[in-house]
Amino acid sequence: MLKIHKACYLLLLALLCCRKPYTPPAITSNGSYLVVEGAINSGSDSTTIKLSRTVNVSSDTASNPVLHAVVSVVSDQNVVFPLTETTNGNYVSAGLNLDNTHTYRLYIKTPDNKQYQSDFVPVSITPPIDSVGFNIVKDPVPGIQIYANTHDAANTVRYYRWDYSEAWEFRPKFVSNYISNGSAIVLRTQAQNISICYTNDVSSDIVLGSSAKLQQNVIYQGPIVFIPSTSEKIEDEYSILLREYALTADAYNFWASLKKNTEQLGSIFDAQPSQINGNIHCITNPSEPVIGYISACTVSSKRVFIANSQLPLWVPTYPYTCQQDSEYYSDPHNGNNYVASDLIPLTSYLIPTTPLCPCPIGDPPPPPAGYLASTRECVDCTIRGSKTPPPFWP
Repeated sequence: MLKIHKACYLLLLALLCCRKPYTPPAITSNGSYLVVEGAINSGSDSTTIKLSRTVNVSSDTASNPVLHAVVSVVSDQNVVFPLTETTNGNYVSAGLNLDNTHTYRLYIKTPDNKQYQSDFVPVSITPPIDSVGFNIVKDPVPGIQIYANTHDAANTVRYYRWDYSEAWEFRPKFVSNYISNGSAIVLRTQAQNISICYTNDVSSDIVLGSSAKLQQNVIYQGPIVFIPSTSEKIEDEYSILLREYALTADAYNFWASLKKNTEQLGSIFDAQPSQINGNIHCITNPSEPVIGYISACTVSSKRVFIANSQLPLWVPTYPYTCQQDSEYYSDPHNGNNYVASDLIPLTSYLIPTTPLCPCPIGDPPPPPAGYLASTRECVDCTIRGSKTPPPFWP
């Protein structure tokens, strides 16, 4: 029996030693394809087109923006509307106010002198967003489901896409009313407040809706985004700016295929990968794939605010593990002055939060015996946001 066990062990060891890492060709491929994001806004709002190139899964680079390109919108009468490069591969134009009786395409020339253009597309008129609201969800995960209502009275639009920008107010785990001035612990001024901050994010998922199979051309409570009850986004005040885009059937099918390939894969029961065909082509090399679909439409938008007082008494999950330690002027155990050594130096990683008051309290009260303190990420909200509220904040 011992010999059998030994033989099995040697066989297992041989199998393990013979394993070699395998990197599929798709992961290390040198292909770097143009990615075009955005839509031609035919109304008075700005048009933004973002250009980037794909990166390999094995690459350490998360994004690869295309800089110094020439980007323009061209009409079927060869009228050119140039876009101006801003930052990080974004190209922007002020309101184009296009004539919706004509069709339009996007033209791109990259720094390597490759030329790309989209098919000509008609201008769609996006109906207004009727309302943006939310439902409180209890199961399976508590939170809020934000939704949109819209309809097209002209009965010309049956396909929709939405994206959104979020902003929210948040607080640190512990509030600090005290600060070191380099020689002592003093009260913070209003300008030194680090307990209320604001931050923001933009959507990264693909949100679609269709009334093509409905009797009425109405989108009722179309789901936009789910926010779990533990999210800091709804700790105090939250705002979402929702943008709505009218799509043609071809544009909708492109976005639906892209959504299946990027968001709904993972098991044998999910949709299987499929080829995604956009409407942008490389003129210089027609066999080169280009990722993206250009539509032309007006854009409707609506902003709403959600206050914490509208929600159940949920407790957000703080992103760091936090605790407070006692820092004394004269430590009860060893007499050391930890306020002087740990809190007063301007380079300290600890921030005082609450005074440790001696008893009994007199009138006037005696100076504190020390302070509770915690690390900067648990006290200073400015490491993750800005103290300046957005201009639209109430």
